[in-house]
Amino acid sequence: MSGLPVVFFDTPLPDAYRDLVEGRLEVVGPDSGLERAVAVIAGARVRWDAAMLAGGPSVRVVSRTGIGYDNIDLDAARERGVTVCNAPEAPSVSTAEHTVALMMAATKRLRTTTAIADRGEKAPSVGIALELDGCRLGLVGLGRIARRVAAVGHALGMEVIAHDPFIDAADSDGVRLVDLDEVFSTADVVSLHAPGGEATRHLVDAARLATMRPGAVLVNCARGSLVDQDALLGALESGQLGGAALDVTEPEPLPAGHPLLGREDVVVTPHVASSTAAGRRRLYEHAIDNALAVLEGRPATIVS
Repeated sequence: MSGLPVVFFDTPLPDAYRDLVEGRLEVVGPDSGLERAVAVIAGARVRWDAAMLAGGPSVRVVSRTGIGYDNIDLDAARERGVTVCNAPEAPSVSTAEHTVALMMAATKRLRTTTAIADRGEKAPSVGIALELDGCRLGLVGLGRIARRVAAVGHALGMEVIAHDPFIDAADSDGVRLVDLDEVFSTADVVSLHAPGGEATRHLVDAARLATMRPGAVLVNCARGSLVDQDALLGALESGQLGGAALDVTEPEPLPAGHPLLGREDVVVTPHVASSTAAGRRRLYEHAIDNALAVLEGRPATIVS
């Protein structure tokens, strides 16, 4: 017995981050040890519902290695007196950078032009990429990640608008707040930064896509459930949309042969927006710090 708090990791702790736990806690999991644990470090793939939580009768805190907590049953956690934490600051920089990278890849038609180069063909005589200077960037949500994306948009000469019902104009960092309809109907690029859950499931459906400007681009580094992918495919095939760039899908990963894969007007990455070396380390660092803070009675980033 180490005398250290026993913490269950539902995905294996990478060796590169072992220094974050040495002398601070005893690591158990993911295959055993939950019955001894007083805290859980939760990834995104395990569903922490009532049955899972019951397997850890001494667990006092579930701490997410990320922002979203839609894989955690908050009601079940409250019933057991379990505190739930997340790490909203950890992935912000990396995810914002990836969002911008996807926006650039889609609007500059990099899949199309690299395919042309791979075939040894000449560039088309008519420009096919979108010049972003003077275009409108519409953000659905104006949290930490979206604000970084907005700053890059401004630096590129874009007009940036956003919809976020929880933000007022005095706290918008100079981004003009509008209603959701205006974001979709007037933006050249729409980037999604809303949380997942039933309230936002298929927020981007066929009706919403039909209001977008012809040739507009949709970017999603938030949650796959925000987008009705059948409707998205229809909007791409009809030419209503000029392209899409997705780091998150439903399901994840998309199965081989899925109609969204392999299209030159779609860029798909496998939920890696936060997966820089610095970003991944911060995710574990913040999650571990939050768990230990709750156990020690110190302030933590607690999900309300």
